[in-house]
This record gives sequence, C-alpha cells and structure tokens, in this order.
Amino acid sequence: MKKASLIRWALFIALQCLIIAIVINLTYKHNDKVSMVKLPPASLAQWYKPENKRQVWLHNMFKLRREMQAVQYYADTNNEALLNQWTARLSEHYAKIGEMVPEWDSKLNTEAIGALQNIVKNKQLKEVSGVLTELSESCTACHIDYRSTVATLYRAPDFSGMTMSPTVSLIDHMDQLTRQVNQIKIASGDGLTDVALSSLSDLKEGINTLGAICSNCHQHDPRTYPDESINTTLGLLEESLKTGTLKDQGRELGTLAVIACARCHGTHRISYDEKQQLSAEPDWYQLMKH
Repeated sequence: MKKASLIRWALFIALQCLIIAIVINLTYKHNDKVSMVKLPPASLAQWYKPENKRQVWLHNMFKLRREMQAVQYYADTNNEALLNQWTARLSEHYAKIGEMVPEWDSKLNTEAIGALQNIVKNKQLKEVSGVLTELSESCTACHIDYRSTVATLYRAPDFSGMTMSPTVSLIDHMDQLTRQVNQIKIASGDGLTDVALSSLSDLKEGINTLGAICSNCHQHDPRTYPDESINTTLGLLEESLKTGTLKDQGRELGTLAVIACARCHGTHRISYDEKQQLSAEPDWYQLMKH
C-alpha cells in the first residue's frame, strides 16, 4: 500500500515537472511572439477622459513631480516655512494615489513619506535628498510597469467609432485612400495615365473629406488637413502624371505619401493600433496559435 502511494506521488511529481518543462520550452521557442504587458486596474479609467471631464490622475502626477522638486529645493536652501508647506502637499497628493485606485494602495511607499515628514519636522534637512531618492525609485518602479500602457489606453485617440458617412466608417475610408495611392502607383508605372489621373481625383476628394473631421480634436484650427504643402504636392503630382517622367511621378507620389499619410500615422495610427490591442478581450484561440 505504501509502495503504491509512493509510486503515485512519483508519477504526480514527474507529470508536474513535464508540464513545467513544456511551458518553458514553448515560451523559449516563441519568445519572439510573446511579451508581457501589465494592464492597469479598471478603476483608473474614471480619472481620465472621457469618463471624467478632466485628466485628474494626470494632474495629480504633475503635482507630485512638482512637489518633490520643491521639497528638494527648499531643503537645499534651508527655507523651513516653504519646505513644510510643500511637504504637506506632497504627502496629501501621494496619498491620493491609493484613494483614487485602491488596488495600488499597497504599492505606495508610505514608510518613505512618513520618514520625510519626520525629517522635515525635526529639521534634519540634509537627509531629505536620500528619502526623496527612495520615494522616486518607488515611483519609477510603477512607471516602468504601467506608464506607457496607461498613456496608450487613456490618452491615445480612439477612431473606432468615427464615421465619414452613415455607411462608411473612418477605417474603411482610410483603407480606400491607401488603395487609391497604390492605384496611382500601379497605373503610372504601367502607362495608364487616364486611370492614374482618375485615381488621383478620387484621392483628392477623399483627402478633403478626411480633413473635415480633423476639427473633432483639432478644435483651435478647424482645417489642419490637408495643409498647403499637401495641396501643392497634389498639384505637382497631377502635372507629373500628365507631362512628367516616371521618375518625376514616383518622387511626387512618394512625397505625398510622407506628408499626407506617414506624418499623421506616426502620431495617430501607431497609438490607435496599440490601444485597440490593449483594450481587446483576451483571445485564447490567438494565444494558443502563438
């Protein structure tokens, strides 16, 4: 009986070791497809737009950074009155982190804040720098885990619900613009001038239609796109398609692709795509494929 029990335990342990070995092997073999990203607690969203009218969390972070600098400055200059004021502000806004996001309360270095308060109270100003360094390190540790993810989730624009018309989404419109650019390149290279010019006409119309929605975010300049350089390049491209060489056409189309497409994509498309990935529900099928 005892021997059978030992055999069962040996098999159980061997099975566990085998499972662990398989997981390690799969992770190592697919390390080019696997990355770990820590997502913030859902409670953080209430302190960012659009759930909140103001970027409350962001402003609290700005306050903390400013307050830490002020505490260091007034400790260095022996200004005890202002040092006390700024230390109180720093303590208040540091505590707000745990109040706003209870899940992060345990991450707070309350010992460092308490030590700072005692140091300032006892006028041990030379020790302020060391405590602030410790506090800063705890902030950095959290920023490494969450700062870029939070910025992508809550500060990147969301184009998913935007439409150009009741039947055409912004995403579909952007895809059509890409097809028009490629059609110009294909037709010009194959000597089909009429097709290239027709596609350019459609592209101009599509660019102008796209520009009409930019004011949704760029409210202080309601017509940011297309700008003068884009319109000039569109004119040069049309001229080159009619009378220029293939090299001229390629140069003008390449310039247009940079100033009318790539520049905006560098700001908006990358952050939007990342936001969509981070916001998506876990897809176990895709996970198993990778």
